[in-house]
Amino acid sequence: MLRNRYLLFFSLLLAAPQLTRAQVTPIVSGWIVNTTGATGYNGIPSNVQRVQYSNANVYVTCTGVPAYTIGPWPGNPNTATNQNFVFKITRTPAPNTGPATVTPLGHTGIWSNGVSIFNAKDAMSYNNAGVWNQNAIVVEGPSFDSCLGHPAGNGEYHHHLNPRCLYNDHDSTRHSPIIGFAFDGYPIYGAYGYANANGTGAIKSMRTSYRLRNISSRTTLPDGSTAPSAGPAINTAKPLGYYVEDFEYVAGRGDLDAHNGRFCVTPEYPQGTYAYFVTINGQYAGAYPYTPGPTYYGLIPAGATGPQSGHAVVNEPVTTYVVTSTFVAAGLQVSVFPNPTSGLLTIAPEGGVANDLQARLFNTLGQPVSTTVELHPSVPADIDLSNLAAGVYYLKVAGTGVAATQKVVLTR
Repeated sequence: MLRNRYLLFFSLLLAAPQLTRAQVTPIVSGWIVNTTGATGYNGIPSNVQRVQYSNANVYVTCTGVPAYTIGPWPGNPNTATNQNFVFKITRTPAPNTGPATVTPLGHTGIWSNGVSIFNAKDAMSYNNAGVWNQNAIVVEGPSFDSCLGHPAGNGEYHHHLNPRCLYNDHDSTRHSPIIGFAFDGYPIYGAYGYANANGTGAIKSMRTSYRLRNISSRTTLPDGSTAPSAGPAINTAKPLGYYVEDFEYVAGRGDLDAHNGRFCVTPEYPQGTYAYFVTINGQYAGAYPYTPGPTYYGLIPAGATGPQSGHAVVNEPVTTYVVTSTFVAAGLQVSVFPNPTSGLLTIAPEGGVANDLQARLFNTLGQPVSTTVELHPSVPADIDLSNLAAGVYYLKVAGTGVAATQKVVLTR
C-alpha cells in the first residue's frame, strides 16, 4: 500500500503542468545539462551542452567529457579530447522480435552526462580470429581511472562498466536513477531496483543472469557448439573471465534477461518500461555483462551505431529543452538555482506572492528528503543537499491555493 502511494505521488508529479510539457519525457529531461559553462578535463566543457527533441527523436550535444575528475590512466597513452558529439536517439523504442542486434565496438549508448558507454569487449581476440574476445574489464582494467573510465585511441573517454562517479552505487536504500540511454531508446538505470518487476518489494541490487562457465578448456562456445578455433589454456595468465565467451547466460538465475535488462516498474515509469541496469557484485565490482549487452533488447534505428554515429545532423523541426531556473504556476513565480547543483540549492520567491509558502525536496519515490523550509516573498532560502546522493529530485513549493514542482538535478 505504501509503495502504491509513492507511485501515485510520483505519477501526479509527472502529470503536473508546471513540470512537464506535452513532449517532455525522461529521455528529454534525464540528461545532466551544463547550464553554467563549467569545464572538466583539460578545460573541455563538461556534461551535456544541449538537448533538442521532436516527437520522434532526441538529439544530445555533448563533448564526451564529464564534470567529475578523470585520469590518470596508467599504461594508456591516450588522452581524453572533445568529441563534439551529436547523438540521435529514438523516442519510440520498440522490442526487436527478430534476431537480436549485437552491441558493437565503440559507443553502445550514452550515460546521462554525455560520456560514452562501451560494451565488455576491448576489440582484441585470441590470434585475431574473432572467436575468443578479450574482456576489457579484465585486460584493460589496470588503465581505468578512479571513476572506472579511460580514453580510446580517438580520445573518446568511456566506461565499459558501472560509472561509479556518476551516481552513488553504494546507496542500496533507494531505486537507482536513470544514468543513461541505450541506442535502442530504452533507459539504463544504476545497480538498484525494486525486488519485484511490478514495483513492489524491497530495493535490491539487480543480479545478472550470466555466470562463469564450468569448463576446463576453451573448445566450445557458450551455446555448447564447437568453437571454430580453440582458445588458450585456462591458467593464471588467462583465467576464466579473461574472454567474454567464458561467460554463459542462465535464464532465471538472476533478475535480468540476456540483454541485462527487464520489463519493470520504475519511479520514472510507473506504468512500466523495458529498462537496462548496470550490474555489480557484492564488492561493488562490475558483474558481466556490466552494461546493456551483449545484445540489444530493442530495434536499432539506422545510423544509431557504427563509425559515423554520434555526428547526427538535425534535419527536422526540434525544440530545445530548457533547464529552467524559474518556474511559474497559478501566479506563483519562484527562482531555483543553481540547477544542476552540487550541494546548495537556493529558492527565491518573487515579490508579491503568497507569504505562507513552504518548500520541500522529494526523491523519485515521492519520499521527503529534506526538512520543510518556510519561504517569504523576495527572500532567498537555501536547502543543503550535501548529504544526498547524486541524482534527480523534485522540489515542491506550496501555499494556500497554489502548488508547483520543479525537477532538480544533484551532481557530484
